[in-house]
Amino acid sequence: MLGYLLNRLLVLLLAYAYPAYECFKSIEKNKPDIEQMRFWCQYWIIIAAMTVWDPFGDAFIGWFPMYSEVKLVICVYLWYPKTQGTKYIYNSFLKPYLSKHEAEIDRTLSQLKTRAGDSASLYFQRVLAYVQIRVVEIVQLVMAQSMQRPEPAPETQTASAGNTKKTGASTAK
Repeated sequence: MLGYLLNRLLVLLLAYAYPAYECFKSIEKNKPDIEQMRFWCQYWIIIAAMTVWDPFGDAFIGWFPMYSEVKLVICVYLWYPKTQGTKYIYNSFLKPYLSKHEAEIDRTLSQLKTRAGDSASLYFQRVLAYVQIRVVEIVQLVMAQSMQRPEPAPETQTASAGNTKKTGASTAK
């Protein structure tokens, strides 16, 4: 069994970095190949589905021996030129499922977007009200402290009289 860190590094390199670079190359060509772009879009759709499934898979079947290594092999199988498992997985499983449930998925996503927007708006209003209250409290505190500031004590008469005596004495000389 590969060590966890080594396996994680290989997944990052072989499932994300290398495919991302290949996708970049196919997009940045002068005349992009539509089939190659389609292939990489399908790959990233499958990787996204696997990423969503990953926490559940880890929780329920992650204890199987070599589970992490099998995930790595599946990722390589998806893009490896001789197997091109992406086409098989996408056309056999993912595309039929998504096509069948597309309307329901769109409706649910629309509802989630609306709820998320409403929640964000409500949260923003609450934060703004909190900040306003705190700013008013800080201003009131600063004003109260500035009004309670003790005034400097005026000079006493004895100190002034001592100054004039010295001045008068120095003038008489």
